[in-house]
Amino acid sequence: QDPSLAEANSFSPSMPISPSSMINQYKFEDESELKDLFITVDDPESHITAIETFITYRVVTKTSRGEFDSCEYEVRRRYQDFLWLKSKLEEAHPTLIIPPLPEKFVMKGMVERFSDEFIETRRKALHKFLNRIADHPTLTFNEDFKIFLTAQAWELSSHKKQGPGLLSRMGQTVRAVASSVRGGVKNRPEMFTEMNDYVEIFSHKINVLDKIAHRIYKEEREYFNEMKEYGPIHTLWSASEEDIADSLKGVASCIDKCCKATEKRMAGLSENLLPIIHEYVLYSEILMGVLKRRDQIQSELDSKVDALANKKADKDLFSEEIGKLEDKVECANNALKADWDRWKQNMQYDMRSAFTSVADNNLRYYEE
Repeated sequence: QDPSLAEANSFSPSMPISPSSMINQYKFEDESELKDLFITVDDPESHITAIETFITYRVVTKTSRGEFDSCEYEVRRRYQDFLWLKSKLEEAHPTLIIPPLPEKFVMKGMVERFSDEFIETRRKALHKFLNRIADHPTLTFNEDFKIFLTAQAWELSSHKKQGPGLLSRMGQTVRAVASSVRGGVKNRPEMFTEMNDYVEIFSHKINVLDKIAHRIYKEEREYFNEMKEYGPIHTLWSASEEDIADSLKGVASCIDKCCKATEKRMAGLSENLLPIIHEYVLYSEILMGVLKRRDQIQSELDSKVDALANKKADKDLFSEEIGKLEDKVECANNALKADWDRWKQNMQYDMRSAFTSVADNNLRYYEE
């Protein structure tokens, strides 16, 4: 109900209003006959070497696309390989919204890095990452994505070495920093200013939601752990109180049922709410990066136009460069505009599904 968020959302009139229209928009996700690329991430496996310990995951791809030499592939990938793919996608499509990867490091005190719980959480996130790319109208046809899905480990390692060198990457970073230091973009279209405002509000609110959701889960777990102790206590008590033994056993049985119901509710929170909210915390950071990259392209054009206006360079040469940069800015703007609407629809659908699932879960819990 926050009016500032409503205002930030108001510039996108194409958003569906009612829940039913939103669900209709996403019926295609269940229509598997329309898909031609299916990816599964499973079977985590530990590897211990003299230098490091790491986990690899099996990536199975099934496809009917003509550009693939086979209809099924099975490869093993480690987290670093997923990082490489993400960086290649960002490099090839700087103003598209690349799905987030789970963080490399976990918060201290939450879960152990090589615990079953952590590995399973990461596996699900990596599975979602690849499937979001597969469902994207542009990213799904990226050549590096195809290589990631099909190349054997040695082939992928060889392909990685062909990427840009350290100096090239440093150059990009220096340009990005220099662009941000110069301040705001002079000729930024109003739409992208509104996007920036929206992302700032969204980032703040999703981070608050993430903290609240984790606090609720923590309190629920503490409540559950405490309640678990009371069942056995009442059962032991009943052995020394013959007159009220049946009542005490009844209370113990009731507490046991409450424990099971609470455990189910916790599982619902950890599977259906926490990962979705945290994914969009990561998305908010990605959106900020995408908007900065768009501004950087715009800044390059602006600086060339200024130089031409001040007659600091050869007019014909600069006119040609400006023409190319104008095309680059237009492509960047169009890519981001199309991806923005798609991302917002996905985000609202995911949020609606997550909170509806929590509400249904709570109803079942209280009935039990």
